[in-house]
Amino acid sequence: MTNLFIQIRVADIIDIVLVAFLFFFFYKKLKGTSAFNIFLGIVAFFLIWQIVQAFQMKLLTTIMGAFVSVGFIALIVIFQKEIRDFLFTLGTKAEGNVKNGFRLKQLFRPRDKNKDNGKYQLDVDSIVTACANMSAIKQGALMLITRSNRLNELATKGVITDAQISSSLIEGIFFKNSALHDGAMIIRDNRILAARCIIPMTNDRTDIPGHYGTRHHAAMFISQETDCIALVVSEETGNISISIDGKILTVNPEQLKEELVKALQ
Repeated sequence: MTNLFIQIRVADIIDIVLVAFLFFFFYKKLKGTSAFNIFLGIVAFFLIWQIVQAFQMKLLTTIMGAFVSVGFIALIVIFQKEIRDFLFTLGTKAEGNVKNGFRLKQLFRPRDKNKDNGKYQLDVDSIVTACANMSAIKQGALMLITRSNRLNELATKGVITDAQISSSLIEGIFFKNSALHDGAMIIRDNRILAARCIIPMTNDRTDIPGHYGTRHHAAMFISQETDCIALVVSEETGNISISIDGKILTVNPEQLKEELVKALQ
């Protein structure tokens, strides 16, 4: 008589749990980045491949299997930064766990110091005041406020400041004779993490109006590639703009505060 029950071993359960933890970790690492959609696509492709194999569709199994075997190399190229960060995190957490005792929660749910009860904590008033003051004198500025994406790689290419947020400091950094006024400022964990961060851009967007300058292009590009909030003060017009998800909106100081509070909830 045919055995209709699936034989599940202890090793199979451990295997499933480990794979689930691995997928969850990559989900947390990639959420809010441009690589997240690629990750979802890979997961969907893999699940379809398994279903095709289960139904013994030989031709589709062969074709998709070829993509999987070759795609492994492509994955290393596409996710080289994420893989590097993953291995670095494992090493860092392992060192901390040896000293402080193993805590699985720290590995898979790193605490976001910038978030409390589902809301990001930010000194919005100081940022709005700085934007209003710079707008009045047409002092150009570009600020990136992080959310899920930490912008680590971009920050390391700039000048690390790690300073408390204040309107006077923001205005001083973007003063035209300041050594740090070029590039973008990164604000993370309610602090000014770095300044003079250069944003690498591609020219594949054709829908950006011609009157927008380099700062606006950079703001729209980085807010599309990541989930950060980009703020721009135009050096030509003094207009204040906010860019989220690749879209940009010109606002006054009151509207800027409303948009920031709404985006950070």
